Amino acid sequence: MTVPPTSATRARDEERETEVKFNYSPRFPELLAESECSLVVSTYQAGQIVAVGSADGELVFSFRGFDRAMGIAVGADRLAVAGKGQIWTLADHSEVASKIEPSGRYDKCWLPRSSNVTGEIQCHEIAWGTSQSTDPDLWVVNTLFSCLAGLDARYSFVPRWRPPFISRLAAEDRCHLNGLAMRDGYPAFVSVMARTDEAGGWRKARNDSGAVLDVTSGEAVTAGLAMPHSPRWYRGRLWMLESGRGSLGFVDTAAGRYESVTVLPGFTRGLAFYNNLAFVGLSQVRETAVFSEIPIAEQALAERACGVWAIDITTGLVVAFLKFDGAVQEVFAVSVLPGIRYPELLQGDDDRLLADSYDLPSAALEEVPAALRGPARLSVEAPQIQHRRERSALPPASSSIRYCKIFIGGAVNLRHPDLVPSCRRSQHCPFIPG
Repeated sequence: MTVPPTSATRARDEERETEVKFNYSPRFPELLAESECSLVVSTYQAGQIVAVGSADGELVFSFRGFDRAMGIAVGADRLAVAGKGQIWTLADHSEVASKIEPSGRYDKCWLPRSSNVTGEIQCHEIAWGTSQSTDPDLWVVNTLFSCLAGLDARYSFVPRWRPPFISRLAAEDRCHLNGLAMRDGYPAFVSVMARTDEAGGWRKARNDSGAVLDVTSGEAVTAGLAMPHSPRWYRGRLWMLESGRGSLGFVDTAAGRYESVTVLPGFTRGLAFYNNLAFVGLSQVRETAVFSEIPIAEQALAERACGVWAIDITTGLVVAFLKFDGAVQEVFAVSVLPGIRYPELLQGDDDRLLADSYDLPSAALEEVPAALRGPARLSVEAPQIQHRRERSALPPASSSIRYCKIFIGGAVNLRHPDLVPSCRRSQHCPFIPG
């Protein structure tokens, strides 16, 4: 029997807050500002999509709730998020960004427009490709069914490819297919934990059974890896993360060998490139049945970090870092937003958040009374953020880090004063001094 929530239970839900602490090197906001880019990060353990931008020499954050958020795909005019049992598509509405106060700060905004219900397929990475009609085409890493899939409104998913050693389309997570590298708009390489054809077979050996496969041939381009993730084709080279060893590296495809470029203090997963920078996601990972015997777990828990590290791929040196503590202990995906400094995305994790947001075709908008057409403003309250500076040994060029903590479990204060003067839509998102 399903009981609809009462006002009392809704109130209790609104009071639930999750403490997230973060610290970062001063170089991180400088790096984003100089590169004129920002980041979007997913954490399925905390169920959040985090937009990370820069303003006035500081990092700025936007937390949005997506149940078990994993893969992120950034397109020219849309953004897709893989969540629990569904894949969200958010549309670019930059005209809304210009209405968020303080005026002129936000330069990009996405609003949810559709959701494909896939069922629980344990979707990992997703990526935009190009269809034969040149329309955007979303590729889905369907981990449970050990295949790459597409989306169709008539079906849960449409299988498109699976490794040649997978004999059946079964909901058994046989090889833990988890990562996808696109090349020229089409899938080129995938990562698997093991080349097995039995239910959960990859769990038997994780330290040296991982491989990266060529999608065209189905053959391994490199093998003997500890839990590989996030293959990427960048500047004519196949990059990837050997997560079980906490490393970033590339594959010498001629020799079939993985070459580590740097080793980082965490389970590496989530990789994005911009110019000479690699932004690498790190997860702390705790001792569980899956992670207890991997090499990175030999480090003390306190020595393992969660966050995003920026690496100069020409030298392999750490340039800057953003570290999460508290409720966020793992990162799944990291994507770069080129040309965007202060992004925002809105999500209906609270039904009130988008209750007064309407997007209409231009022809229909002309039928709306002029008094209701604008100029509506979206007001985001931004309390003062205080930082506590501490000494930092990483990276060497940094002498301090910026530290504070934030409570998530809500979003922003949303107001349309010109539409409904007394209307106030709010969620809790106070910044608390560290």
